[in-house]
Amino acid sequence: MIFLDNVSKSYSTGSPALNGVTLSIGRGEFVFIVGDSGSGKSTLIKLLLRELTSTSGSVYVMGNDLAKLKHRQIPRFRRNLGVVFQDFRLLNDRNVYENVAFAQRIVETPVSEIRRNVPAILATVGLAGKYKAKTKQLSGGEQQRVALARALVNNPSILLADEPTGNLDPNNSWEIMKLLEEINESGTTVVVVTHNREIVNAMQKRVITMKKGVIISDEEKGGYIDED
Repeated sequence: MIFLDNVSKSYSTGSPALNGVTLSIGRGEFVFIVGDSGSGKSTLIKLLLRELTSTSGSVYVMGNDLAKLKHRQIPRFRRNLGVVFQDFRLLNDRNVYENVAFAQRIVETPVSEIRRNVPAILATVGLAGKYKAKTKQLSGGEQQRVALARALVNNPSILLADEPTGNLDPNNSWEIMKLLEEINESGTTVVVVTHNREIVNAMQKRVITMKKGVIISDEEKGGYIDED
């Protein structure tokens, strides 16, 4: 599903954000990517989303060589990716239903399907009764569930979660991680960037540890490595 072949990414400011990274993630895997700030995690996610292109090396996602994607092809490519961010990125002037339906309207899903799909995915994330609520009336955990529903409603092959529990308390963090695990068990490839040591150590998934733009560890049932 994801393959990076000797990928480097340099910005105009000094040392490379990624330096010769080779990485393979298969269909249906659940993978944590961990590391200190500046280790290259966010750059890696942006490459997978085709927000950035690599300076050298090749990035393949679902068989697509991302360097060869034309600008007009990027929206169609991203339909197969669900993305969840730390800061939710919801439309605060719209209700829960509209936030999730928006993701379907972008890909021109027929109205009849939207009316079926949105309530179904809201039920999956435990928000069936909140569809009329404005997002700013919700707790942080509920807002992240809306973001998760929006990321999943188009049935993506890959879910990328960038610090999905970063703004949540421990209880809500665990609820979100349980949902991500259930989503993975249904066949979606899940990649989670996180600083949450407790969650990483408890869940015993594949853990890729990055430091200064390189992968320093890749463990099948790993934990959070103390770099000092």
